[in-house]
Amino acid sequence: MEYRPHYSQPFTLQEAAHMDVPVITEEIGRLQNSLVHLKRTQDELQMAAKADPDPEFIKAIEENELVIGSQQERVAILKMALTERGILMGSHYDVASLPPNEPSRTITQTSSETIAGGRPDDFQSGETVDEHGVYL
Repeated sequence: MEYRPHYSQPFTLQEAAHMDVPVITEEIGRLQNSLVHLKRTQDELQMAAKADPDPEFIKAIEENELVIGSQQERVAILKMALTERGILMGSHYDVASLPPNEPSRTITQTSSETIAGGRPDDFQSGETVDEHGVYL
């Protein structure tokens, strides 16, 4: 598959397709985590720029847009590489985050809480869960 990136990338699709699957999935996760933080920072910068249109805010917003675009493209390349390897992307490889202002719920377990077969449930005391899954 031929892919021409819009941004300069540290690897091509062909190079990514030869990476080990765990390396690809770890990099996807790292990039998605970075994107969550970049987007949050971007929102904060945009709010600050509305209150005070400082040229430094505008410059930082523009630079972040480039970094966000580049990282999103890199995630897409890595996902295409997995697809070329026969691994279909799904929610397993996507970062789940809490919706804004939605607290997580904590699940606690007492000694009497067991599932069929007498084994304790898979949740451990103090783990959190929401609609998107379990956060350890």
